[in-house]
Amino acid sequence: MSKTKDKKTFKSGFVVLAGRPNVGKSSMLNAFLGQKLMITSDKPQTTRNTLRGILTGPDYQIIWLDTPGLHRPQHELGNRMITAAQSALTEADLILWVLDAAAGLTAADLKVATTIREAGPPVLAVWNKMDQLAAGTSTPELPGFPKIYHVSAVSGAGLDQLLAVIITALPEGPQYYSPELVTDHPERFIIAELIREQVLNMTEDEVPHSVAVQVEAVKERAAGPTVVEAVIYVERDSQKGIIIGAGGRRLKAIGREARLNIEKMLDGPVFLSLWVKVRKNWRNDPAALKEFGYVKEE
Repeated sequence: MSKTKDKKTFKSGFVVLAGRPNVGKSSMLNAFLGQKLMITSDKPQTTRNTLRGILTGPDYQIIWLDTPGLHRPQHELGNRMITAAQSALTEADLILWVLDAAAGLTAADLKVATTIREAGPPVLAVWNKMDQLAAGTSTPELPGFPKIYHVSAVSGAGLDQLLAVIITALPEGPQYYSPELVTDHPERFIIAELIREQVLNMTEDEVPHSVAVQVEAVKERAAGPTVVEAVIYVERDSQKGIIIGAGGRRLKAIGREARLNIEKMLDGPVFLSLWVKVRKNWRNDPAALKEFGYVKEE
């Protein structure tokens, strides 16, 4: 009789959250990770890059890929967002097709479904925002999906059950990252996103979509706060005035809220300096897109 003990299988893989803009993909990922990593906003197309979050358990590791919402692009930045999302779909071991329960099934959702199915990997259909659904209201049927999952990223309802299904569906594999890591993105990238989040939250109309943030310096000091210097870029002088606000009040509010989130991330005091500059038509400028980190996937 063998004395060898059975080793528990370790499972790992890449799980893509895909869907149309503003269905709550980033909120869902933050909920799975148990901390704020991805920025969230009620503005569509908040996510511009494919963002990685890493969740490690005793016998699994999930590399989450939060993709830009699949939409019809209107500029070169939009083209690159779609390219990033489609590229992530082909890398996946599993795709979560995320839908907004409060909005119901839309024509845009069906277009996304076609793109996802053509990518090849297995797909789980997930209705998010169930907390916003009126009592007694059911979600529409999704042909081709015999099992549909219902969750709320805000309340956490249904997430544990969905996570168990995801782990079961993962292939056997290695531990790709150290268990302490929750992302492989550089610190400056996350800081820039936290600043951009507050611009999204405090501005309206076209302004949020015309904004890019570049962190120019992060200076850690032996004594005193970490100094962060960043520039908010817009496309027009009028947008610059909107972000600065009367007497600089809006820019101060953006900086105050961003600083609080950066301090949580860095676990220490931060002194944040923000400037606003105009870079005309940067969303259609390949040099600017590369400089701001929106590099086209090859």
